Amino acid sequence: MKFPGCSEHAAISRRTLLGAAGAAGVATSLVFAEPGHAEGGYTGDTLVVVSLRGGFDGLSAIAPIGDTDYYRARPTIALPKSQVIAGDGTFGLHPALAPLLPLWKAGQLAAVHAVGQGNPTRSHFAAMDAMENAAPGTSIRSGWLDRMLGVTGATAPLAGVSMGHAMPARLFAGPTPAVSMAAIDKFTLAGESDKRPIAAALRTMYADAPILQAGPALAAGKALTASASMRSATYQAANGAAYPAGDLGAALRDVARLIKARSGLVTAAVDSGDWDMHNALGTAAKGQRMFDNLTDLAAGLAAFAADLGPEAMKSVTVLTISEFGRRVAENASHGADHGHGNAMLLLGGGIKGGKVYANWPGLSPAALLDGDLAATTDYRSVIGEILQKRCGFGSLDQVFPGVKPSTFGLATLRS
Repeated sequence: MKFPGCSEHAAISRRTLLGAAGAAGVATSLVFAEPGHAEGGYTGDTLVVVSLRGGFDGLSAIAPIGDTDYYRARPTIALPKSQVIAGDGTFGLHPALAPLLPLWKAGQLAAVHAVGQGNPTRSHFAAMDAMENAAPGTSIRSGWLDRMLGVTGATAPLAGVSMGHAMPARLFAGPTPAVSMAAIDKFTLAGESDKRPIAAALRTMYADAPILQAGPALAAGKALTASASMRSATYQAANGAAYPAGDLGAALRDVARLIKARSGLVTAAVDSGDWDMHNALGTAAKGQRMFDNLTDLAAGLAAFAADLGPEAMKSVTVLTISEFGRRVAENASHGADHGHGNAMLLLGGGIKGGKVYANWPGLSPAALLDGDLAATTDYRSVIGEILQKRCGFGSLDQVFPGVKPSTFGLATLRS
């Protein structure tokens, strides 16, 4: 299918316009596309995508403790069976994921293992670009979250939001309106004041301009208006939720604010970096890189779920993606180099959790793909099952061309 506005010419034009918008005074926001028309009637789950940048080591987080080759390949960094906090004898959760254990036991958290992209690459840039475009072998240049928004028809000013400092713009590249902000409370125009009404000036300036030119400025104005009440109110997380310090906790906290404010949020993208552990990945102990990163991730997700509460979480699905996994064998620096197959986490009221889903290929030398865990499940098919069961989609072709949803049964059908 051809998506309007997705040619290289259009992409270049948008980037040029964004630069012009920044020069006009957009401080902590970037609008990725021109605004749409009417607000759609989307009634599915809010989808929160957490990108684990750098190459998440799924073999540490969701350890294949029942595979003896795992321990042969990782003599110093493999997770001992005695330290897993949940599992089924085949897989076990890393102890740093302890903040998520109540959600696992409640059946709201699951994992999918041996997932990945069809064409392995160990290049961060190429793999991230392919993962976020998610349409290999086609001429489509938009991001898959942009296409998802387009299918829902939801064009509220805050329907699609990239939240946090990293701003994964590629996911939202394309013609559907989406906004990026470092934080709700910092979402403003540089120099805006009662005496300098820059937002009003931009609306007047672009009032009669063609939509391709006026789009970024007008969409920024709408998003600023829609978030004004949140910026003017002090936010207190509910239900004793304690977000961890740092960018990830702050971003998840602001996504929860958008959901609780009934802002019309359909999907949000959040970044979590520093997963590129070529050295000192460490053992399962506090102070080790993998342990501390997983602790931060787990604490952030647990706080997010607690803040929203069980009722709101019935309409929210969180999933993690990463550009690739790590190699099966540890290296001489007690880390792991760029690999292929990986694990995803799924969290939400509609998730059939408390288990690891996998078409497990094994870690014997003959089962590996050039030294890597083979990806037996396309990550897009996992997301596709969520889109169909939790977001009300039919065919996936407009989002993931040629992809069929997974048949794991990892989510309930939203009524």
